Order: sequence, then C-alpha cells, then structure tokens
Amino acid sequence: MSNFSVVREFVLLGFSHLHEFQILLFAFILLIYVLTVLGNLAIITLTCLHSRLHSPMYFFLCNFSLMEMLVTSTVVPRMLADLLSTHKIMSLAECLIQSFFYFSLGCTSFLILTVMAFDRYVAICRPLHYPTIMSGLVCVKLVVASWVVGLLSIISPTLQKSQLWFCGANVIDHYFCDSAPLLKLSCSDTCHIESMDFFLSLLFVLATMLLIVVSYVLIVAAVLHIPSSSGRQKAFSTCASHLTAVILGYGSAIFIYVRPGKGHSTHLNKVVALLTAVVTPFLNPFIFTLWNEKVKKVLEDMTKRIPFRDPAVCR
Repeated sequence: MSNFSVVREFVLLGFSHLHEFQILLFAFILLIYVLTVLGNLAIITLTCLHSRLHSPMYFFLCNFSLMEMLVTSTVVPRMLADLLSTHKIMSLAECLIQSFFYFSLGCTSFLILTVMAFDRYVAICRPLHYPTIMSGLVCVKLVVASWVVGLLSIISPTLQKSQLWFCGANVIDHYFCDSAPLLKLSCSDTCHIESMDFFLSLLFVLATMLLIVVSYVLIVAAVLHIPSSSGRQKAFSTCASHLTAVILGYGSAIFIYVRPGKGHSTHLNKVVALLTAVVTPFLNPFIFTLWNEKVKKVLEDMTKRIPFRDPAVCR
C-alpha cells in the first residue's frame, strides 16, 4: 500500500446535483424532521402519562416511537448541515459511528415490530392467557433483548470496516454513510463484509418479516372464527396500524438491502433510503394515532379538559 495515499476522510455527495433546490430541500426536510420528533415525543408522552395506555401494546409502541426518533436523528441533522455547507467532509471514524447507530437502531426497530406482532397474536388468539404471557417483566425483557441484539449484531461488521484500506476516490454518493457506497470505495477485499451485511439483512429483515407474516396468518384465522362482525372489525382495527408500519418499513428495507449487487443502483437506493430515514418516521405517529381508537379517545379527553373562555365573558 506504500504507493497509495491512505484516505481517512470522505466527501458526502448527498444532493449536490440539486444546486438550485438546496434551500427548499433544507426547509422541507427540516419541517418533516421537527414534526417527526414532535409526533413521536407526543406518543411517548401520552403513553407515559395516561394510565389507559399502560398496557403491553402501548409499551411496545412507545419504544418503537423512540426508536424511529433515534434512527432519523442519526442521519437527518448531518444531512441538513450538508445542505447548507460546501464543506461536506466526514472522517472515517464519524462515518463508522453514524453507520453503526443507523443500522443497529434499524435492526432493533425490526425486532420491536416483530415483538408487537407477537403481542397482537397473544391478545387475539390467546386472550385468556394474555395477562400471564405478556406480563410487565416479560415485556421489559423482550424490549431489552431487542435493544441488545440490535446493538451487538452490528459491532463485528463495523470493526471489520474500520480495518479496511481506502486509497482511491473518497466521494460517497449518498447523504449518509451507508454500507454499500462505503465498501465500494475500499481497495481492500470486501467480499466477506458484503456477505456478512447480506446475511444480517436476511436475518433482521426477511426472518423477522416471516415471523410477522406467520403471526398475522394465525391472527386472521382466529378473527374469522369470531361470530360477530363488530368483534371481527375491532380485532382487525387493533392490527391495522402495526401492519401498515410493517409494510412501509419492510418494503424499503427489502428493496435496498436484501438484494445482491445493491451497490450498482446507488441513485435509486438514495431516494428510497430518504423515504426510510425521513418520510416513514414522520408518518408512523399519524398511523398509530389516527387508526387507534384508544389513543384517539385519550386525545379527545385531553381536548375536553382544555379550558375555553366564553366569548361573551370577554366582552
């Protein structure tokens, strides 16, 4: 390697080709990010403050909202800074740290979605045993296990990436330090790391999705045996928001990461990744509140408690 200069800093290309739209794009993404943080914080606050939401379903939802907020926060602040800056340099250490938290938190999100599907399965298919199976201690253990497994699984590939040589181009054609564009720049043999990334994608995306599909097949079979149509509708309504979040999250993840040779479609991956990191976390608070009768009821009760002054009194 003595004939090459070692690269330790990278230039994030981001959306540099949209010169005339940089300010507009900055304002749009900033607005979406602020609303995302506020929306997920609102769900967390509602869950913590209102006893009617102190159940396993909303405990998992609270953790999922926290995860969505953290995932988007690993990417969006840096992207916003780059949109207003001409100095879009990121060191290798910063790149690996960002990549580690983005993927570890993303893996944890998939695990929590799987736990939420299991919770719905127990609630609908084993209602009499639900309080015993989904006790408070069990729920805490499931969430802690999701966090630990998600974080530990990304340590090994991150350490291996830190040992790579970068001795050529240093421009990452992305708005964050994604794995495939980074490995594309390395002059070391990255086959082992690419295989590990692909295996982790299969494990955390396809394997968890399979568990969710199995859960919903059993749920549908149980719901169809409910005699009353109102009972069936109520059972399905408790799953609608979670199922929508699953479709949004898994659809983009499968397109980007569960495909061999994914590094060859960088521009399309960048657009889809923007939907995953910015748009989906923004939509999830609305999905889980607009389709959830109990959350809507809590919001209505809160609205009724707000004191409004009679206009006649003000005259």
